Amino acid sequence: MNKTDFKMGQKEPDLHINKPPEKKIWQKQGPFSLWYFIIMFLLFYLFQSSLQIKREEIPYSQFMQYLQAGQIAECVIKQNIIVGTLKLMDQKTGKPRRFVTIRLRDAQLVKALDQHGVKYTAAIESHFLSNLIFTWIIPFGLIFLLWSYLGKKMGSAGMNFLNIGKNKAHIHVDNLPKVTFKDAAGVDEAKQELREVVEFLRNPEHFQRLGGHMPKGVLLTGPPGTGKTLLARAVSGEAGVPFFNISGSDFIEMFVGVGAARVRDLFEQARKKAPCIIFIDELDAIGRQRGGPVVMGGHDEREQTLNQLLVEMDGFDSSKGVVVLSATNRPDVLDKALLRPGRFDRQIVVDKPDLQGRIEILKIHTRELILAPDVDLEIVAKRTPGFVGADLANVANEAAILAARKNRDAITTADFEAAIDRVIAGPEKKKTTLGPEEKHRVSYHESGHTLIAELVPTGEPVHKVSIIPRGIGALGYTLQLPEKEKFLATKKELMDQIAILLGGRVAEEIIFGDVSTGAQNDLERASEVARNMVCSYGMSEKMGPLTFGKKQTSLFLGTEYGQEKNYSEETAKEIDAEVKKIISTNYERVKNLLEENRPLLDALAKKLEEKEVLSGEEVEGIVKQA
Repeated sequence: MNKTDFKMGQKEPDLHINKPPEKKIWQKQGPFSLWYFIIMFLLFYLFQSSLQIKREEIPYSQFMQYLQAGQIAECVIKQNIIVGTLKLMDQKTGKPRRFVTIRLRDAQLVKALDQHGVKYTAAIESHFLSNLIFTWIIPFGLIFLLWSYLGKKMGSAGMNFLNIGKNKAHIHVDNLPKVTFKDAAGVDEAKQELREVVEFLRNPEHFQRLGGHMPKGVLLTGPPGTGKTLLARAVSGEAGVPFFNISGSDFIEMFVGVGAARVRDLFEQARKKAPCIIFIDELDAIGRQRGGPVVMGGHDEREQTLNQLLVEMDGFDSSKGVVVLSATNRPDVLDKALLRPGRFDRQIVVDKPDLQGRIEILKIHTRELILAPDVDLEIVAKRTPGFVGADLANVANEAAILAARKNRDAITTADFEAAIDRVIAGPEKKKTTLGPEEKHRVSYHESGHTLIAELVPTGEPVHKVSIIPRGIGALGYTLQLPEKEKFLATKKELMDQIAILLGGRVAEEIIFGDVSTGAQNDLERASEVARNMVCSYGMSEKMGPLTFGKKQTSLFLGTEYGQEKNYSEETAKEIDAEVKKIISTNYERVKNLLEENRPLLDALAKKLEEKEVLSGEEVEGIVKQA
């Protein structure tokens, strides 16, 4: 039952995939396995075993018996053991038998050896190998295994801890399909500004012959999904130079100083590969205004990263062919030091496309689709005012999916209509079925919106009315299609807009003598428009051409969290009274219009309840016949 607007915001599709070059066969590296260490340890153990001499272990008492019998040829007395050779021969090998026994504390041992003529020596036991294994190899092996395990759990960042100061920029390789200005449509003004950057990268002498130089930085600003990242890649594709792509959030880590180190490393690599382009997406992640709360007793990591970026942009010479491109949706929160001349000298606005721009964008996103002969991209573009490039790409993709779901050979106009409805209002809730009473009420509610839109002087033509539940909490919607692009709104247009929003609630009150919760979103939007007329646009006769309230933005979080109250309590009461007056005036106005045109309201509601969806032509036919 809630009316839906056209505000969408999605990021443009990534047409330039960052794919590393394929490795040769001899360069392939298999995954780490614990079996490697086990095999190496077994081989090492077998090697050590093969070097050891086989000896017969005998008790000390038997050793003394051999000694008394004169059967010991020689021996070596160590700290804990005695090893030696017997005069007896081994029957299998025919060599003297070797023995080893545990040494006991015997003060008469040396005297006994002398008496029986045994050659003996003393030796210090070597623990080097055991110390090496148990003190170094095994502990470090366990540490390495633990590190490898944690690295796999944490991803690539865990294995690159020692290279934490290295930047994470992705360099796009030359064997990928290039993105050019032909792939970016609806942003002609921005492309014209960026052509100078391309010309500078191709022929810098042309700008330097008169003593001029190219701006060090170019900042792309605009709503999400308008193609800022796509334009940056198009500049790289047109110029044919290396393209360093990194997001502002990639600089920030939990360790203080890492962001600054990555900035230094990034610019150092860029100087080596000049001419090239450094593209920093979402610049507001590191470029917010300084002066927020002090973190950890000194400097915030974000501030250190920003300071290093300012230093690097001041330090490098633009004549060497290094151009810094950045994109952000929030230029108002950027630090002023970033925007001063010598850093981001040029700011290019990438705004929402107009009608012709949307047509060109649709041509790009449908050039690989199979379209039916009845598809007119101009009509699709007219149906999507306020849509950006990412929205239009989504519409084209949804239309292709819907056509494939219905086993069609080509995408039809109906598929595009369904795709637009899906993007605007959400998918149909096929399992949500309205009861007869609710369906009857929703029909009159949407008919109230539709009829007021047809009756008010500045109302835009109705394109479609539906009472099929969609999205979250939307039991129906009325879709209007503007006849032309508008960038301003007059007081009369805003008053008519409020009247259209109130049409559903007033229709319920007239027909049923009661109201429902279905008009909640309508009332919120109507109240917002009325308050903006009084506080922001100066459209109240009583309050005069003044603005009230100042938006507050958190320097630390970068978000708007309210308005600064720069007026008195008495003025606040007068503002509330004016807002209420605007709503009440339009409410009575809508009530009179619907009561005077009750037959039209009944006819529309009856037809809508019967068909569930009415097109603009059907609505116009009902209004004219009555």
